[in-house]
Order: sequence, then structure tokens, then C-alpha cells
Amino acid sequence: MKAIIPVAGAGTKLRPHSYTQPKALIPLAGKTILSIIIDQLKEAGIDEFIFIVGYLGEKIEDYVKLKYPDLVAHYVHQTDRQGVGHAVRLTRNLVNQDEVFVVLGDTICEYDVKEVVNSPDSMIGVRKVDDPRDFGVAEINEDCYIEHVVEKPQIPKSNMAMVGIYKIKESEQLFQCLENNIRQGLRSHGEYSLTDALDCMIKAGAKFKSFKVENWFDCGRKETLLESNALLLKKFAPQTDAGQFENTVIVPPVSIGEGCTIKNSIIGPNVTIGENTTVDYSIVKDSIIGSFSNLFDIVLDDSVIGSDTNLHGESRSLNIGDNTSIDLG
Repeated sequence: MKAIIPVAGAGTKLRPHSYTQPKALIPLAGKTILSIIIDQLKEAGIDEFIFIVGYLGEKIEDYVKLKYPDLVAHYVHQTDRQGVGHAVRLTRNLVNQDEVFVVLGDTICEYDVKEVVNSPDSMIGVRKVDDPRDFGVAEINEDCYIEHVVEKPQIPKSNMAMVGIYKIKESEQLFQCLENNIRQGLRSHGEYSLTDALDCMIKAGAKFKSFKVENWFDCGRKETLLESNALLLKKFAPQTDAGQFENTVIVPPVSIGEGCTIKNSIIGPNVTIGENTTVDYSIVKDSIIGSFSNLFDIVLDDSVIGSDTNLHGESRSLNIGDNTSIDLG
């Protein structure tokens, strides 16, 4: 089985951060979105990965090579972004009719990955949502098998949203459906969607069983990114010894990267700080701070601050990208 992870999107809803950093590499609870996905799949026994890269793709490659030097990794470049279906179709020659496990590069969920990987069925992860019109939607029968899927329907017949996790045994049939849809110009909302290809498979007789994820962490916008950071910190954050930082109070949960210098400050709760960042005379809570940044005499709440950033000043709620220098004094 090969894992396919599409990470070619531009992450427009997370700008300005995604101008200089792929969304999959934004820090989250001391990890990154991509590392959480890779770790889940590796623990379930998958050891070969295909990353579909595009925008800032060299940063994805550098990150994987640095953090996972022993990983069997392939990189496919999607230079013309035409949707997830178009992206997955580019992996056909690397898959070679093997089973595939597709996880969208901004999808963090809690579920029994080993159980899904080892299931004899093809499977699709789902979660009940209040408004399914912004998602791919699955219509499921009483035996938990999926009868129909549709991308972002205006009048949904189900409130079970597909979360972006797909275990597909019949990969050759998947690629045939993708090829047919692209050849016929069959688009949904202007893109070649994976949902349309899955529905093509279902109509041709393929069986997909649904499985419900326990939690689904939304990393698509600043507000939901901060909410997900807080929830994941409660699960992943190690105990931080405030004694290692001069005249500083730590309010857990927090994650502080290696090489950080923090003094005369209050940090937490729900704060992630990247590596080699300096914080002095500041109060930071419910925020994500990038690496190699400097914060002095500032109060931050509900903020996302990029890497290589200098902040001096007073209390604000900020959303600032990388390589920025701001003086609020």
C-alpha cells in the first residue's frame, strides 16, 4: 500500500502565512500538519509515500528529507492546479496498481488508522457536520456502505461530510475514472474532484465502507487553526519546566521549540512557539509563534505570527506572515 498526500494547494485562506510557507508545514502543537499525518500512517505500517507538491514544493521536499531521512518518498509536481482529482491522477505510474491510502495534506483526524489500513474493504472517512454544503458528502446505507458521493451539493441529502481520508483497493479503477472524467471535462466547482471519480467507481460496482473519525481538526483558517492548536496541545504537549526560563510563568498546555530564550514573560495557555525564538517582557496566550522570531514588550492573544518576525509594542490580535518587522511602540 502506498500513501498519497496532496500538498500542492496555495492555502489562500491562511494568507499571509501561506505566501512563504506551505500550509502543511505551519507549526501546530509542536509538530506540523504534515508530520502528524506522516506519523499516523507510519505507525500503521505504511512506509512508502507519494507527495503531490506544487506551490513552495521545495520546502515540502526539504522538510521530509530532513525530518524523515529513512522514508521512501516520491514527489510528483502539479504545476497546473486543477483539483485533487487531477493531482491524484498524476501518481498513476508510481502506484502500479497497488492499494492506495489518500490523505489530504490539511486533514488531521483521530481514528484507528491500523484498523482502516488492514480492513478488507475500501473505506472513506466521514464526520457529521451541521452544514455539509462546503464538503464532499456521502450518502450511506444501513450497513455503512456508501451509495453515492457528491462534491459540495447545494441541497445535500446527507449531513455526513467526507473528511479527506480514502483507502482505495481498486486503484486501477480509480485511475480509469479519473482519466475518463478529465477526458470528458467533468468538473465540479471548476475543478477535477476526487469525489467525482469515487462516485464513478461506486456506479461501476466498487464497494466503499464508511468509517467515522473521532475528531476532525480544521486547519484551513486562522480561527480554526488556533482552535485545533489548543485541542492538539492538550494531547501532544510535553510538560514544560518553567524553571529553565528566567523569571517566567508557564501556563500549560504549551509547546516551546528547541533553542528558545524566554524571560520576564507569561506564556500560555494554548501556545506553540517554534525553534530559536526569543520572548522578553511579554504575555502570550492562545497563539502560534513561528521560529527565529523576536517578541519584546508585547501582549498577544489569538494570534498567528510567522517565522523570522520581530515584534515590539503593545496588545493586539495579529495575523502576520514570515519575514516581517513591526514596531507597535
